[in-house]
Amino acid sequence: MHKIMLDPDLVARLTAERGGRLHVIDRLDPARTAHVVVDMQNGFIEPGAPVEVPAAREIVPAVNRISQAVRKAGGANYFVQFTTPVGNLESWSTFYGRFSPGIAQGHQDAFTPGAHYWRLWPALDVDMALDKAMPKTRFGAFIPGTCDLDAALRARGIDTLIITGTLTNCCCESTARDAMQLNYRVIFASDANAALSDAEHNATLNNMMFLFADVMSTDEIVALLQPVMAETSAE
Repeated sequence: MHKIMLDPDLVARLTAERGGRLHVIDRLDPARTAHVVVDMQNGFIEPGAPVEVPAAREIVPAVNRISQAVRKAGGANYFVQFTTPVGNLESWSTFYGRFSPGIAQGHQDAFTPGAHYWRLWPALDVDMALDKAMPKTRFGAFIPGTCDLDAALRARGIDTLIITGTLTNCCCESTARDAMQLNYRVIFASDANAALSDAEHNATLNNMMFLFADVMSTDEIVALLQPVMAETSAE
């Protein structure tokens, strides 16, 4: 697991600016909350995969805990999958052009819809009777014309997102930044996102905490949902 190191000076400054509290979000309405699981696919998690992120295997239990808590409380889980823009690779030539032709082709083939590496990691807790999965053809899930997530969330009246997945400093960060700028409240899970190094992971956590999201542990997120889960169980 990543060794989480939030900048103590930043924590102190934000706490002072916010009247003695670090987190802005202190309660969750499950009906207006979605857990967005980013790119937890074979192509990022499987040993030897094209974009293997070893730490992503370690966060699966935390991601599943949040999925289960959100589902039990009556919230929504959305699993977004990085997807090759089939038939329109030139629309993102600046990305694919960063690789040699062989590597670029291998990446494109790996994340083609239906391919083994494109599929969700089998150890994820996914209930397709209640959860949703959708492709995205850019890093961020809110780029217009590349993913249906924003429309799906707004149709359900959702205004609060919990972000988990991989890579912390790429697709997860991109999704969280855009979500906040689209006026969603965002919680970024400190121990349920994964990067290639502790340094990269923590850099994103500090960026998120600075302006874009509340950074919380899985325990803290589940605790926010606990009262609602108890009420649901009692009904």
